[in-house]
Amino acid sequence: MSIISDKAALFTKRLIKMVDYLQSKRIDKKGRGMLDQVFRSGTSIGANVAEAQFAQSRLDFISKMSIALKEANETENWLTTLHDAKYLTNEEYDSIFHDNDEIISILVKIVKTAKENELKATQDKKSNAFKNDTINNPITYLRIYRKYISNPIARA
Repeated sequence: MSIISDKAALFTKRLIKMVDYLQSKRIDKKGRGMLDQVFRSGTSIGANVAEAQFAQSRLDFISKMSIALKEANETENWLTTLHDAKYLTNEEYDSIFHDNDEIISILVKIVKTAKENELKATQDKKSNAFKNDTINNPITYLRIYRKYISNPIARA
């Protein structure tokens, strides 16, 4: 397991306990809608991280981790809304907000690094394709030869 997988799994368990507690103790009808939203977005973080572990490609990995990041951002919004509406105490909010914020930081780094690596790999493929095409393709080699080597005007 990775750090992000572990943190997302622990966050999901913690979020489920928080939602259960608030539903049983101190939530009214309008608060239930917010709880449903924070539950959906918060549990989706771990689900998308888990899917990314078996991504079919780098781009699929980036997509899943980006979705997890968006869900973590949405979760932050709903946690803040619950706190502002006085459904979460300052202590409860600070604690779970910190955990979510830590997950966001990790996901930002993962997505950024994965995108940089994908860009580098794409550039390397294009560069290698040009080199291989130039060397291995006699027609391309002949065109380059005619244009730059055998043409005295092009060399000047």
